[in-house]
Formats: sequence, structure tokens, C-alpha cells
Amino acid sequence: MPESQVRALEVDERTSRRAVIAACSGNVFEWYDFTVYALFALSIAKAFFPGSDPTIELVKAFLAFGLGFVVRPLGAVLLGIYGDRSGRKAVLTATIALMAVGTLIIAVSPTYAAIGIGAPLLLLAGRVLQGFSAGGEVGGAAALLIEHAPGHRRGEYASWLQASMAASNILGALVAFGVTSLLTQEQLDGFGWRLPFVIGLLIAPIGMWIRNTLDETPEFKREAEHRGDAPARPLRTLLSEFPRMVLKGSSLSILWTVSSYVLVIFMPTYVQRSFGYTPSEAFTASLVGNVAMVAICVLAGIASDRLGRKTVLIAAALWLVVLVHPMIWLVQTQHGLASLIAAQTLLCIGVGCFVGVAPSTLAELFPARVRSTGVSVCYNLAVTLFSGFAPAVLAWLTGRGGVFAPGWYVIIAAVLAAPALVSLKPGLAPGPSISQGVSPSQG
Repeated sequence: MPESQVRALEVDERTSRRAVIAACSGNVFEWYDFTVYALFALSIAKAFFPGSDPTIELVKAFLAFGLGFVVRPLGAVLLGIYGDRSGRKAVLTATIALMAVGTLIIAVSPTYAAIGIGAPLLLLAGRVLQGFSAGGEVGGAAALLIEHAPGHRRGEYASWLQASMAASNILGALVAFGVTSLLTQEQLDGFGWRLPFVIGLLIAPIGMWIRNTLDETPEFKREAEHRGDAPARPLRTLLSEFPRMVLKGSSLSILWTVSSYVLVIFMPTYVQRSFGYTPSEAFTASLVGNVAMVAICVLAGIASDRLGRKTVLIAAALWLVVLVHPMIWLVQTQHGLASLIAAQTLLCIGVGCFVGVAPSTLAELFPARVRSTGVSVCYNLAVTLFSGFAPAVLAWLTGRGGVFAPGWYVIIAAVLAAPALVSLKPGLAPGPSISQGVSPSQG
């Protein structure tokens, strides 16, 4: 191979690796904030929603968590359109900046005891900003990874989107373990719950710098040149030309989002309240499970490049359906750290296999001109309707004796995702370019 071609290949690979880092940096920040909110929900509930019933306090805290998702479809549409018009780099720089502002508001908000009703309103404002920015994060990041990846490794590259989610959960669990180990419960409820949010803010400037210095994707550049001065109308194009793909992508995203929010984010709070595990035990099991999940996400992405997306996704969905209730039974009847670690790890393996492949599958449903909008709309419809309020609903149900409710919730999500999974065409990953239309592997 001529030296010039070797040099070009090295530059492309270097750019692809930078794209992974850029996408992951913001995704880590987004999921870290969601994770620490869930991990410290009990303390947040006491600070912003004081009352005589701890279950009602927790439900209110998770309702505030869920209300941030109400604006996610708006963020998905507006930021998705922005990404398809102005580029992946522009939208991802904007999302991380908005997320940082929302996190700052939560970190410094006075408590209910200090300013009354203004406290939960400030908390809600922070969550709304976070939700709006998160609405455009997944679509922009998935498009960036798919379009910077080598043609035969799109599943592998896109899998880092959810591997970084697991990495952020590890970071959140480590911070939570450190904070809960160093502070008393009184200190946690007083000021300690703010510390993880302050620590998270340190990620934002790094992520913004990395994203701002990244090159725009070749596919978006080609699409922009082809479009010329004609106005881009990605939402109109998406709804008029790809309605089947929107339905398929939304259905697929239900299990993607529910499995993450129920079995990974809600799990530490769930096992503490329902089965009496200590915070230290819950966070340790979460840490071990998410370490496994990082590796599994990437391995599943690699496997999907070789075996096809459909094969890996269906196997992962069956894994979750078959194991979710036995794992809940295990942590209930065989109370102990070893049982909790085993259950959390096995569930994270199933979640990792599914969510590691879902981003590339969803991104391949749409051509470049509507990819950011398409992925954002599908993913955030599923999050808003099925996942954002799941912790609040499940906190209420489990608080009234429905300890198997999380398992049933995941099974229902799998049933709703089944039509999309079955309709995916079998086969290997698509060829070198998916910019002109729907991927042949997805149909």
C-alpha cells in the first residue's frame, strides 16, 4: 500500500478513536448525573420533599426525576433537527453545555427547609434542563459513532455509547461508595448528596473541549454538500418517508431504555428498600455488575458485526425474560452480598448484550439526512412513555408489597419490543455506506 494511503488510513483510525472519546465523554456525564440522582434519591427526597411517609417522599423524588423526561421529546426533536442541519459536532457541544447547567442548579439548590416550595421547583428546573439536553444526546452521539466508524465495525464503535453508560454507573457507584463510607447518614442528608453532582461537573469542561475540537463526520459533510442551499427539513422527511422505521425504532427502544433504567439505575434503591440490603452492599453489587457490563457491551457490538444485529438482540431479550424473576427471587431468599453480586452481574450481562447493539441497529434504520432526528425521536419516545417514570411507579409498587414488579415491567417491555426484533432482517452488518438509505441488514 502506498505511503500516502497508509497515512490516510492512520488519520481515519485516529479520527474514529477521537469520535469514540468525544461521544463517550458527554454520555458519561449524562448517565453519571442520572445515576447519582437515583443512588441518592433517599437523601434528595428528605431534602426537597419532607413528609411523614418515606415511601411518598421517595415517590416524589422519582417523580421529579421522571418529569425531566417530559421535555425529552422536545429536546429530541429540536436538537435532532439541529444535529441534522448543523452537524453532529455542533449538537453534541450544545447538549453537554445544557447538561452542565442543569447539574449545577441541582447541586446548589437550597432545601425545602430553607426556601419552601421554591426548592422542589429549582430541582425540577435542573431536571428539565438535563432532560432537554439528554433528548438530543443519544441521537447525536449514535450518528457520530456510526458515521466515523469503519464500515465493518459499526456495531463495535456504536457499542461504546452504552459501554460509557456502564462506565458512568461505575463512576457513580465509586463516588457513592466513597461518600457513604466517609459521611454519616445525617451528613449525607444534610450536604453529602450534593458532592457527587459537584464532582460530575468536573467532567463537563473536558467533554466540551474534546467535542469542540472533533472533525465533522464525512457522511454529514457529503450530505450537506449534496443538499447545497436547499433547506433541511429532517422532521418532515422523517415522518413522511420513514414512518415504519419510526415505529420499529421506538418499539426496539422500549426494551433498551426499560432494561437500563429498571435493572441498572433503579436496582440499588430497589434492593435497599425491598430486601433490606445496606447502601454499601447495593453500591458494591452495582459496581461489579457495571464492570461486567462495560465489557459485555463492546463484545456484543463486535458479535453483531459478525453474526448480525438481530441474532444478538433476540438472544439478549430472551436472557432478560428468562432470568429477571429468578434473580429477584435469589436476592430475596438468599440474602447476602454474594447473591446480590451474582444477580446484578447476570442481569447486567443481559442488559449489556441488548443495549450494546441497540444504538447501531437504531442508527442504521435511517439515512444520514435524518439520522440524528430519527434516533433521538425513537429513543426519547420510549424513554418518556416507558422509562422516565418507571422508578417512581416501581418505588410505589414495591413499597406496597409488589416486590416482583420490576421483573414484570421488564417482561412487558420485552413483549412490546418483540415485533421490532422479529421484523429485523437477519444477516451481517451493512456495507461501507449507509448514507443513502435504510441499511440492508435492517429492512
